[in-house]
Amino acid sequence: MLNLNLSKLPFSPSVEVSDLSLLPKQGFSNENYCFTVNHQTYLLRKFKLQDRDRELEYKVHTLAYQNGLAAKPLHFDFSQGFMVCEFLDGVHKSELTRTDLQMFAEQLKVLHRLTVPNKVLELKSMFKTLSAEVEEAFALIETFPKDLVLCHNDLNPKNCIFSAQGLKFIDWEFAGMNDGYFDLAAVCVEFQLSILDEAYFLAWYFRMDGWEKKKLDAYKVIYKALCEEWFTNNA
Repeated sequence: MLNLNLSKLPFSPSVEVSDLSLLPKQGFSNENYCFTVNHQTYLLRKFKLQDRDRELEYKVHTLAYQNGLAAKPLHFDFSQGFMVCEFLDGVHKSELTRTDLQMFAEQLKVLHRLTVPNKVLELKSMFKTLSAEVEEAFALIETFPKDLVLCHNDLNPKNCIFSAQGLKFIDWEFAGMNDGYFDLAAVCVEFQLSILDEAYFLAWYFRMDGWEKKKLDAYKVIYKALCEEWFTNNA
């Protein structure tokens, strides 16, 4: 049972815990609830895991909203461990059309132009063990210039919402400075893009600049291994 004081919500001090409805689909790191005030629906995320920089998450979420990438954030309560934003009404997709891919590329370009004062994500430190394949992938990446940008770092289908307002991203808890190829690799892996769809997606993202396929493939290896390790440790 939730034990929260919601009297400080700026848009309505009359919300009670009893007004919250637990969403049917939940993530690993948060409990997600929705509630309605004056015909407007809101999302409350109660933090389950404490090993996240929630202040950074809220800061990035706010920046993302200001640039058309996320729902409007409304309240952050560090002491009670929750945040509130407007509820996004849309769908999660497991397969992407060419229009979706173009939209995805454009939104990622916007995200990757943003910066936050934060240390660079150290991917190697997130592994407990490194296979020979992953070691080789990290070694290959070191041969390419780093393209450090603000990344979402968790672009699985559950964190991508398509609606009449376009594509928005949710759950910014892993966001931070990283090589942009990590986000690109995540999209290719999570949505199982075909060779042709991958080329279409990357062409929209890079336009006339071209891209480094070996670098992308190396990040795919790392992303897949990281996901496998994370789910194994949190099963």
